This record gives sequence, C-alpha cells and structure tokens, in this order.
Amino acid sequence: MEQNMFIRILNSEMELATGCTEPGAVALTAAEAGQALRKAGVDKAEEITVNASINIIKNAMSAGIPGTDYEGMDYAAAIGALGGDPVYLLEVMNHVPRETVEAAAALVKAGKVRVKVAQVPQKLYIEVIAKGGGHTGRAIVRDLHTNVVLVEQDGAATLDKRDMDTAAAGDSDVVTPEQIASFLTVRSIWDYCTKELDPMNDPIDIIRSAVKVNSVISDEGLSKEYGLAIGRNLDLNCRKGLMTRDLTTNSMIAAAAGADARMAGAPVSVVANSGSGNQGITATMPVVAAAHWLDIDESTMLRAVTLSNLIAIRIKSKFGRLSNLCGATVAGTGAACGITYLLGGGYHEICCAIQNMVGNVTGMVCDGAKADCALKISTCVNAACQAAAMGTRGVRVQSTDGIVEENVERTLDNFAILSTHGTSDSVILDLMLNKEHAPDAE
Repeated sequence: MEQNMFIRILNSEMELATGCTEPGAVALTAAEAGQALRKAGVDKAEEITVNASINIIKNAMSAGIPGTDYEGMDYAAAIGALGGDPVYLLEVMNHVPRETVEAAAALVKAGKVRVKVAQVPQKLYIEVIAKGGGHTGRAIVRDLHTNVVLVEQDGAATLDKRDMDTAAAGDSDVVTPEQIASFLTVRSIWDYCTKELDPMNDPIDIIRSAVKVNSVISDEGLSKEYGLAIGRNLDLNCRKGLMTRDLTTNSMIAAAAGADARMAGAPVSVVANSGSGNQGITATMPVVAAAHWLDIDESTMLRAVTLSNLIAIRIKSKFGRLSNLCGATVAGTGAACGITYLLGGGYHEICCAIQNMVGNVTGMVCDGAKADCALKISTCVNAACQAAAMGTRGVRVQSTDGIVEENVERTLDNFAILSTHGTSDSVILDLMLNKEHAPDAE
C-alpha cells in the first residue's frame, strides 16, 4: 500500500507541460471560458478579463509563450480563449493554429485583454471572463494549475466544484499537499528509493519520462541562443578553458540550458515537478548529468532521480505551490540528495546535504518567471553539488546556525515557514511594476 502511495504522489505531482506553467494555467482557464462562449454560439471572444492572484501575475508576466515571440499572461489568455481545447491541460497552447495565435495577438494589441489583481486568499487563483456576441464564458482555476473549479455560460454554472476540497474537485488520483506532507518524510523517501523501489520494473514511468523529456529540452537549450543562454555560455566557457568541465559544471549546464529554452518559449515539453517545469528540470537534469559523469548504471540513476524529485515534492508540499522564495532552492535541495546518493552517501549524508542547502540558498526570492530563472537555477545547482560533496564527507551546517536545526524535518519546516511568511509578494510585485527605465547617469 505504501509503495502505491509513492507512485500516486509521483504521478500527481509530476506532469507534462509546455512553456511556463503559469501562462499555461492561464491559457487553460481561458480555454474553458472560450469553450463556454463557443457553446453559446459565439465563435470568437471580443474581450477578455483575467483576474489572478499576485503570485500568478508575478510568474506569468514575463514568461515566453511557446512557439511565438510573445510573452505574458494577456497573450496566454487570448490564445487559450480563442483557440484552446481544455483537454490538453498545460499543453493547451501547443495545439492552437498559427492564424488563431495571430488573431489572439491582435486582440491584445487592440487593448481588449485586461489583467487585474484578484483579491483572494489563494496564491494560485485564475479567473477568466470571455465576452462576445452578447454572451459570456467564465472559468476559474484554483490551488493547482489544472484544478478547474468553475465553468459558467451566461452566468449558469456547467461545472461548479468550488465547495469541494482540492482532491475531490480535481482528478480522483490527485494527492493533496496536506496528504503529501503527512506521508512523506526524508527517511521514508530514502527507504523507498534505496530499499523498496525496483527501478527497472516498478511503474515509475513519469520518472523515466522526466529523464527523457527534460534531456531533450536541455539539448534544445544548448542548440541556440535562448534568453540569456546561461547553459550554452557555461558550455562555451568550458570549451574556451575559462571553466573546468567537471561534474558540477556539467550539472549546471544541463539544468540551466533546459530553463533557458523553457523561459524563452521553446515549443518543447518538460516534465514538471509540483506545478513547475523549472523545478522538474532542476530536480532531474543535474542528477542525470552527474550519473553520466560518474558512469552510473541506469537503475541507480533512476533511484537517484526518484529520490531527488520526491525530496522536492516533500519540501514543496509545505512550501506552497507558488511561493515567495525561488523554487530552484527546493528542487536544488532534491538534486543535492540525488547527487549525494550517486557519490555513495547514505541517509545521514543526504540529511547533511539538505542542511547545507538550507543553510546556503535560503532567501533567494522569486521575482517572477523569466529568462534569468536559468541563472538562479545554475546557482542552486552549483550549491547542490557543493552541498553533496560536503554531505558525502559528513560535513554539514550546524544547528547553531541560522534556521538550521538538528532534526532535518524541522529544518525543512523552518524553510517552509520562511517561504510562506518571510517575504512579501506584494512588495516584490510592486517593485516589478514600478521600475524606472531611465538609463544610468554618465
């Protein structure tokens, strides 16, 4: 039974997505509203309003739209409303014809798509209202990126799950953050991955997909200049002899390159972790790169990748789906555990690696999804490799220091408390929206 729960959690928290998951969730919500409008006999939305939580706006405002030169949630909403089919979930924008994308862009440029801050308690909340021909379609996604809780056609609900809990409102196999938090511990994850899991025969297809799919987007990020090209330039620095090619740099390159491509809107899928493609890349690719560098067999690599992703899921269950702190710190902590295991570390050593990560990268704020997410990821992966090397030797940040405690679970709980209470999203968003664009004085 317990082994089945681990599989359920992996399948619930890891999924295919294209592009940044926040614009994807906006497009999905808009697709539901647009579909409701079409069922009312209106072919095309004439105006669209998006009411979203601060965290959604923060993460969606600068993210690239897959397969286009556009970025931001207004374009995602217009594309979803005009041509999206909700059946494709977070890959909804992949299946919209080019001519519809351009019609959506024209709607945005005409000022017919408005984005407003929703005054709601949820950190993940999206409401899209699509109007046209005297009719209205409305949809709401809440708590999870694909959790559609309301669809209305001209004010009449065709789906209403607002009063249900998250698991009941969504897919029957969804495992809620509360269930995950009560089930997963660092110890139980370690025992499952190292003793109970049969990597070559157990149904961990989502882990195999994560290795395969996220490797493809990593390679894509190395193929051309996406965004800041962090991964590509790290690779170039190694070729020029400016950096040493080793386990750490290869791990940084693999993760950063995938994020470069994803943030720039490359039309390539990713397997996300806890609702974030960047976290899926960061929890997977450094471990894969380290396994290749160390010439580790596939079975051991899959154990390490599973360990990394489950540690990230455990942390994120209390951290919040969207948070004030950068998710790369969470996924990087998972990667540190996976790499420690590949280096021969045991349970004590991965606990040391976790303590080292919390003592190091805690406090990296999330200021939206954008090109420099790849830079933050490279920093967290560098830290993960250092934490793993220290942890393998039994060296750890001590419980007298900072928010680190003697017990690793309490350290992670402190990390989560800092995420939910330590910084202000409203302040971050205010800084983002009110930046001056005047050049520096000469």
